[in-house]
Amino acid sequence: MLLAAALVVTWPMYRVEKRVSTGIIASVVVVLGVSAVVYSSIGTPIPPEPPASLTDAAAALEQRLQDDPSDIEGWKMLGRSYMQLQNYPKAIAAFEKVAELETTPTAQTMASLGEALLIEEGSASAARVSQLFESALSLEPANPKALFYGGIIAIERGNRDLAADRWEALLALSPPPEIEGVLRQRVAEWRGEMQAVAQADAASAQAIVVANVSLAPGAAAAVAPDATVFIIARDPAQPSPPIAAARRRVSELPAQVSLSDADAMMPGRPLSAFNQLEIVARVSLSGAPAAQTGDWYGEHTVSQPGSAPVDIVIEKQVP
Repeated sequence: MLLAAALVVTWPMYRVEKRVSTGIIASVVVVLGVSAVVYSSIGTPIPPEPPASLTDAAAALEQRLQDDPSDIEGWKMLGRSYMQLQNYPKAIAAFEKVAELETTPTAQTMASLGEALLIEEGSASAARVSQLFESALSLEPANPKALFYGGIIAIERGNRDLAADRWEALLALSPPPEIEGVLRQRVAEWRGEMQAVAQADAASAQAIVVANVSLAPGAAAAVAPDATVFIIARDPAQPSPPIAAARRRVSELPAQVSLSDADAMMPGRPLSAFNQLEIVARVSLSGAPAAQTGDWYGEHTVSQPGSAPVDIVIEKQVP
């Protein structure tokens, strides 16, 4: 979500400059940094004693890691801390250490190291930076950071189709509505489908599917009121990526949720084009859009979209 927010700020700059310039990188850093500060201020409880500054905390952590250099989680935290402090050489060194300690390379480490190198060196298409994001995507095709930067690398190299593929995959991760529109517009531009986007944006908001979503008592007792509920419409024959999606909170249930062509996740793939839809309502315990063990869900197949509302009771649990 932070990367998507950075996209909103930096994309107009990129369109003008046609490259990942120092100014663009600085803007990304500012957006991510400010977002992190805001989250730390209002998204977490206030401790009884004022915390040390991030600079002091990073220095203390770095000193501790000299005594215990095998603490891989500590090195990850140090890398993230130095990213917030905009000390990219030290962030790179920390993520390099993580990569060295990992028995099996992980996509997140590669993507984090690639991001730090990109910001420090200023070139998205530099050989090592590009290889890190490509390797991250080979290990974890749905890694948001690798998809975001991988799309930028692809468009910088003139590969519009690959850039569109990657940001379509980012769309499939259900970004917030205010970000989804930006991603859809860029993908449509790269696909040469701007007319399709204009038609989709101007389409009627008439509901294609209306679902009455509720929680069974067992599910209601097991989930937090602020947990995210994803209501997803998908093609039964090809469930991924979803056709359309909406979000609610557990505290809002029971609720009647309408999905229309305006909720379509990709241009040229409206709900109204499908004769049969599978509607899934899922409480995500992790907050992630992909189903995970322990999530609660309910589902209903709609054979005639546009007909009477359907009832979906969230009562089953992902094994």
